[in-house]
Amino acid sequence: MSRVLSCLFVTITSISLMSSGLLAQELESIKLNPPDLARGHPFMEALSVKASASEWSDRDLSLQDLSDLMWAANGLNRPDEDKTTASSAMNAHDVDIYVFMKDGVFVYDYRNHELDAVVGGDHRSAVMMRRPPRPETVPEDSGNAVAADAPAAAAPPAEAAIQIVLISDSDRFRAGTNELKYEWGAIGAGIISQNISLFCAATGLKTRPRASMDKEKIKDLLKLKETQYVFLNHPVGYAK
Repeated sequence: MSRVLSCLFVTITSISLMSSGLLAQELESIKLNPPDLARGHPFMEALSVKASASEWSDRDLSLQDLSDLMWAANGLNRPDEDKTTASSAMNAHDVDIYVFMKDGVFVYDYRNHELDAVVGGDHRSAVMMRRPPRPETVPEDSGNAVAADAPAAAAPPAEAAIQIVLISDSDRFRAGTNELKYEWGAIGAGIISQNISLFCAATGLKTRPRASMDKEKIKDLLKLKETQYVFLNHPVGYAK
């Protein structure tokens, strides 16, 4: 009997692994269009309309908008020097751009200007999580110094078409202490974040930089190493 159960377990496990493999194979990489370098508002006008969005249309981004967004964020603009639109300490290219879409998660390959498939399924909720409540305190003149009950956690903004997550891998720096590598990674993520914000302002897309997300869930989902740090995210979509 135990031998029958053992064989059954092996069979079920094999089927499960085969199914997982098929699902992974079904998620294909996305070859992006060449960037449209002539689009968008002039720089100063883009700054004048730059703002953080709180709601989006659920309409999918066009391939051209997605292509231009990735190139603006950290695309290859000086191929002979392997340099991109975002500065990087030691030219380490430590920050990876992960794009969470309804069909799966992709990572931007700046050299080939494409989105490489990472994992299938809609995992955007791991990024657009509820914001933590803001604690409220009782006024000092009330004679009670105990903090009041915090309000319920604010609901997350409406789901954007994509969620961008910026992750730095400190292993790519060829020198420096762990503290410096972490600092350089945070700065690099901030530079890319600003590129994303400026591109969206210049082209009519909506976004906002955010730090709140389920980092542990993202680390587990993407199978990140200890040297990979999740810094910022950007929901991006069209106006509602």
